[in-house]
Amino acid sequence: MFFDAAPLSILLLLPLASAQPTTNPRKFSSFSISQSPWRPTQNLTLLSPNSLFAAGFHPLPNNSNLFIFSVWYFNISTDNVVWSANRLHPVNRSAALVITATGQLRLNDASGRNLWPSNNVSAHSNSTQLILRDDGDLIYGTWESFQFPTNTFLPNHTFNGTSIVSNNGKYSFVNSANLTFGTETYWSSGNPFQNFQIDGQIIINNQIPVIPSDFNSTRFRKLVLDDDGNLRIFSFNPNWPRWDVVWQAHVELCQILDTCGPNSVCMSSGSYNSTYCVCAPGFSPNPRGGARQGCHRKLNVSNKPKFLQLDFVNFRGGVKQISLQTPNISVCQADCLKNSSCVGYTFSFDGNGNAHAQCVLQLDILSNGLWSPGMKAAAFVKVDNSETDRSNFTGMMYKLQTTCPVRITLRPPPVNKDNTTRNILIISTIFVAELITGAVFFWAFLKRFVKYRDMARTLGLESLPAGGPKRFNYAELKTATNDFSTCIGRGGFGEVFKGELPDKRVVAVKCLKNVAGGDRDFWAEVTIIARMHHLNLLRLWGFCAEKGWAFEKAFVEEKMKEILDGRIREEYERGGNVCIVNRMVETAMWCLQNQPEKRPSMGKVVKMLEGKLEIPPPEKPSIYFLSQ
Repeated sequence: MFFDAAPLSILLLLPLASAQPTTNPRKFSSFSISQSPWRPTQNLTLLSPNSLFAAGFHPLPNNSNLFIFSVWYFNISTDNVVWSANRLHPVNRSAALVITATGQLRLNDASGRNLWPSNNVSAHSNSTQLILRDDGDLIYGTWESFQFPTNTFLPNHTFNGTSIVSNNGKYSFVNSANLTFGTETYWSSGNPFQNFQIDGQIIINNQIPVIPSDFNSTRFRKLVLDDDGNLRIFSFNPNWPRWDVVWQAHVELCQILDTCGPNSVCMSSGSYNSTYCVCAPGFSPNPRGGARQGCHRKLNVSNKPKFLQLDFVNFRGGVKQISLQTPNISVCQADCLKNSSCVGYTFSFDGNGNAHAQCVLQLDILSNGLWSPGMKAAAFVKVDNSETDRSNFTGMMYKLQTTCPVRITLRPPPVNKDNTTRNILIISTIFVAELITGAVFFWAFLKRFVKYRDMARTLGLESLPAGGPKRFNYAELKTATNDFSTCIGRGGFGEVFKGELPDKRVVAVKCLKNVAGGDRDFWAEVTIIARMHHLNLLRLWGFCAEKGWAFEKAFVEEKMKEILDGRIREEYERGGNVCIVNRMVETAMWCLQNQPEKRPSMGKVVKMLEGKLEIPPPEKPSIYFLSQ
């Protein structure tokens, strides 16, 4: 006895599958041994609790006498099958789905052969039922249709490395990761798919998930390996109604192997799901199926072949290829000519900056031809020398040459003369001249540098403080001293003149004359005085190196009296240290000695004034005798 799965009022609103018989099928929620056998002629449908999926004998679209036991979207009328038990072996009306007395589930064809995906599907014969879940999973005991998918995955499916095969048997999605044609992989997800979720996304292990364009909508979906070899997520649009592609593995369909037949090239028509095939030059299409079924040669290749260039074209022959590393295209072409099985070759640089390029010889046939504007390779097809076909696969340079021809005339090259010797002489002369000039300038610089370096090291000029004495010129000193008109003293090395600088400072200008040491003594005088900073010593304001002039800061006579005489008077008036006064006088007496060699150096003067050096009794200077 069969039980309806839904009220009649609801069933009248649900459209029937176009391939189902015109009479309304009887629906039930489970199939048990008491209902066995189930035959195609009974017009029965197993319905899921939510009435979204149905299972039963589904007639072929082009033959209503052959059936496939399938699961399909019950309320969708087009392309609705999602699973099949015997898709490669349709059965006639005498077939039956049975549950044996031992509990085995079998799909028997007319000869009694079991066509169920697993031959040993057994359970308790009296209590176990075949049911269809809300997610489309057909279950009998521990057996599930999700464990044996055909070409489709449904939402809520856990992959677990499951593989599916396209309905035409050409393509496979292996281990839930790789699209393959035979033994060759033409697409890979990297890591295997894990789960097809209700919101449409596919979770991938340790990778960004696949996100369809209708993500998070409430539409019905399915993941299908189509007969063209592409893996797609379809979403049902109820407004049209139709299945929309919301994700696909390969955007460029020509990348899929065996899209076109041998000796042809796959071309994109500009649509995401449409391609067309053209024969390579020198070949004609198959008279029955056109270029999609393959092409054959127009003329056999003689001992004098030629090659036609196909820009942006690559052939992927798999086992029918030989890959070589060659330095240039001529070597690649020569290798193809030497091989009698070679029907062409592809050539491309490896892109790694190496000197060699990738040369691939195509043997026997040109397989899996692909044209793409992003292709970094060119194909060369071997044809007979008498072949009149021309290549239509040309690059932009060829188009420019043929569309906008330009006649360019170049001047004849100059007569080739051997000017090597002359050029070498010119270059050598220039080099030697520059070398000599550089050496002369360097020698002059080094000589001057060594001179001043030695002088600075000897006299200690490198120790002069920053912002030290100013360097004056002779004209400035001549103006300051009114042409050296006022002499205020004489010493062993020269005379001292009174002067006034432009800023009204009064200075004493000492002119060195008859110095035995020359420049050495002059710089020694400047260096020593510049270093002296003492309360009772006049400071050096500057010097002049022109004509042996130098000067040091001095005060007007009244100023010197204020500094020296006033300090001595102060010591006496307040009963100060008479020893300090005597030390100052004795030091002054030594500095007034007529013979220069008897005068103390400036270093000794400082030590004598500070009491660090014992002062011997000074001799009476000549000025004392002159006063007598």
